[in-house]
Amino acid sequence: MHKTTFDVEPLKKLIREVPDFPVPGILFYDITTLLKDKRGFATLIDALSEHYIDQEIDLVLGMEARGFIFGPAVAYRLNAGFVPIRKPKKLPAATASISYDLEYGKNTLEIHRDAIQEGERVIIVDDLLATGGTARATVTLAESLEAKVVGCGFVVELDFLKGREKLAKYNVFSLLHYQK
Repeated sequence: MHKTTFDVEPLKKLIREVPDFPVPGILFYDITTLLKDKRGFATLIDALSEHYIDQEIDLVLGMEARGFIFGPAVAYRLNAGFVPIRKPKKLPAATASISYDLEYGKNTLEIHRDAIQEGERVIIVDDLLATGGTARATVTLAESLEAKVVGCGFVVELDFLKGREKLAKYNVFSLLHYQK
């Protein structure tokens, strides 16, 4: 597991824990309290970007909606482009889509068909790696457009949900880990 040169453990103190959200028995890790802290947010972006800085990334892909917060900032730091992965019927040009299962139903993601050129090196960035379904679907979508997926980066990983297993053949990097 790659270690960052940044001290990221203090970032956990900036994340609010909300019990019983969105349903009873779930402990929700609310990153909005981290986002509003200018030093914390800067550290987060720098530490996440550091992992990929020398890997010649062409594009950063971020899933709606929280991937839109981190993806563009990381893309800027890496001198890369940003590609939004959207919910259905939000993109105006021809799209490729993928449907996948969630814990509580199904979801679909879309990308513009011309967003990735064959062989472009991409990373996928999001706030949370939980069960891995959304990230895995995004990897599949990117590879369907002939992208070279260099890795997947997350702010928070809920290790006990084993989402990393769905991304086993990829370089998965998470800043903060929660065991339960």
